[in-house]
Amino acid sequence: MSNALPISLDEIDHKLIAQLQINARESVATLARQLGIARTTVNSRLERLEKHKVITGYGVRLGQRVIGGGLQAYVGIKVQPRSGKDVVRRLSAMGQVQQLCAVSGEFDYVAWLRSDSPEQLDDLLDQIGSVEGVEKTTTSIILSNKVDRGQPL
Repeated sequence: MSNALPISLDEIDHKLIAQLQINARESVATLARQLGIARTTVNSRLERLEKHKVITGYGVRLGQRVIGGGLQAYVGIKVQPRSGKDVVRRLSAMGQVQQLCAVSGEFDYVAWLRSDSPEQLDDLLDQIGSVEGVEKTTTSIILSNKVDRGQPL
């Protein structure tokens, strides 16, 4: 079977993925016990999910304090018609833009920003606001993470 073909996920697959999103370092034995299945079944399911790119990796997320106590913010960005490609190109060149997503709703894009200080964030927001084609921005500073099951899409 080709890796490009989509696979169907059953209830056990979904539960396994949910457990790994809570703690990707959980042992196979503990996962098997939580799911009520054999360890060999957990291993074979993990292998299948990895092979078909349902699970594409395991990683480490640093806490904000380790990162240096900087600020993180989400910025909703509304762009003028037919300006999207240019705006995306300009924003992708800004190193403090950690992620940029096209979204539905009031804004065209949402950017996740990281800065070392309020002044640096202010400068970055000024830069984003002055990008040709950007019509409006709205910023929300992240105060704390309440649930974090992985990187943003």
